[in-house]
Amino acid sequence: MTRRSVLLLATALAALPAALAAHPHDMLTADRQGQIEQQIMQVRSALRGAVERRDVAALRALYAPGFTHTHGSGKVDGRDARIDALLAGEPVIELAPVEELTIRIPHADTAIVTGKSPVLNRAENRNYDFRWMQVHVRVGGEWQIAASQATRLGPGV
Repeated sequence: MTRRSVLLLATALAALPAALAAHPHDMLTADRQGQIEQQIMQVRSALRGAVERRDVAALRALYAPGFTHTHGSGKVDGRDARIDALLAGEPVIELAPVEELTIRIPHADTAIVTGKSPVLNRAENRNYDFRWMQVHVRVGGEWQIAASQATRLGPGV
């Protein structure tokens, strides 16, 4: 082996642990992924229940302190504004019917939920389809919604 080949091999081997750590979802078993998916669905259910009970403390526990939601218009809300919207009965992705739902788990403490939902525009009294995304993170053993975003779809999308 030439000196250059040895250096290239050594560099590749040195980078291997970092490469493996960069893709921890590859190490999650299907069973573990299924458990996390169930936990995320429980968070979604708990959110609905907290809204129905008007339980602000439960809602604050479900949303991370630094939570942000980016509306289709580009407006950004923090945790308190989002909770206010939920309790005011505003049409929001969290409570809209879900037509498509995907949960991806890139890490045992992170889940990315994407979906498609019709959301009512009260001013027009009309539903518009939105694609949306939520990032869930596990903090201190509990799942929280860290961020969400919604994009209104054009006709026929």
